[in-house]
Amino acid sequence: MPVLFGVVLLDLIGFGIVIPILPFLSPQLGADKLDIAYIIVAYAVGAGLFAPLWGRLSDRIGRKPVIMICLAGAALSYVMLGLASELWMVYVARAFAGSMAGNVGVASAMMADITHPQNRARGMGLIGAAFGLGLVLGPMLGGLLSGDQPGFVLPCLVAGVMSVLAMVAAAVFLPESLSAEKRAAAGVRQRSAVADSSYRILRDGGNGLLVLQFSLHNICVSSLTYLFPLWAGDALDWGPRQVGIVFGIQGAIMAVVQGGLMGPLVRKLGELQLLRISVTAMVTGLAMGVVADTMLFKVSSIFVAMTGATLCMPLLNAILSHRSPLVVRGQMLGIAGAAASWGRVVGPLLAGFNLALFGYHGAWLGSVFVSLFYLAWCYREYARRGNTSPPPA
Repeated sequence: MPVLFGVVLLDLIGFGIVIPILPFLSPQLGADKLDIAYIIVAYAVGAGLFAPLWGRLSDRIGRKPVIMICLAGAALSYVMLGLASELWMVYVARAFAGSMAGNVGVASAMMADITHPQNRARGMGLIGAAFGLGLVLGPMLGGLLSGDQPGFVLPCLVAGVMSVLAMVAAAVFLPESLSAEKRAAAGVRQRSAVADSSYRILRDGGNGLLVLQFSLHNICVSSLTYLFPLWAGDALDWGPRQVGIVFGIQGAIMAVVQGGLMGPLVRKLGELQLLRISVTAMVTGLAMGVVADTMLFKVSSIFVAMTGATLCMPLLNAILSHRSPLVVRGQMLGIAGAAASWGRVVGPLLAGFNLALFGYHGAWLGSVFVSLFYLAWCYREYARRGNTSPPPA
């Protein structure tokens, strides 16, 4: 667990570095607000197309080599972004980065491999804590490196170095969780072509609605992370430094909640009950954002929404891993990662169009509307299954 945590953390620090930069880099190359949404979408489309393939490949050749391949691709994508001199080069760099973004899904599959079902949510929480710390250190580092007169080559190169360091750490220290013997015992190599179908896996496992929640979750979160930097720049005249600090503080909250509180909360409340509470908090924060018109109120809405959202993804991953047999666990979590990525396609587009038509209040309201479907599923699932997790596959 500690080695996997460290590898994911290094990777996500690099990812986090570019978060406060993109909204300010792209306009320098002629982009408008809708272009920024399209750039975010380019990354998400790449991830949505390739995440199931990375998950399937990790089921066949092991988790470690796939993690290393994705890290190498991430490092190259940051160099491409840092050297971009025209807007189309930013699009290409981010689309390529998305196509190599299989690490979180594969790392989640690895965590499921090495944890007992009773501790699965805590293990997934450690992956989330690494994400949170990455959002502490990455955006703050990106904001500091970009400076008051934003320069973007240095932050992107540093992000690339972080991915290279993560790749070296994985090569030297990370053990394989799905050895050839385990893959053979699980019958991975003997699966039929039909069994590889994502549709068939979802249908046979009855996990279609569960996987849909990964999309709804990320529609809401990506809308928020798209809208807030734009609102802060327009209403408060903020730059990447201030936005990075806000995301950094939220990342610290994420790390504490996921790394320290996830296990005790799951033991006390159960996975589904905690998920229901967390989604409720996220909906509340988004609703606050609809009416917020001051810096303090808007930042508070971000913290409430993101703190609730922080717990959701590890819980969804844990629940899905319980319902996924080892033979398709990597592919299933890859499918979920793809669903999450398509949510990151829809979120910025929805928010961007709503922003153009209805302004910031209308754009936030659109996110609230989507989040209500997410919340309704949580209550329905809790009513159907109670507060017990399904037995491990």
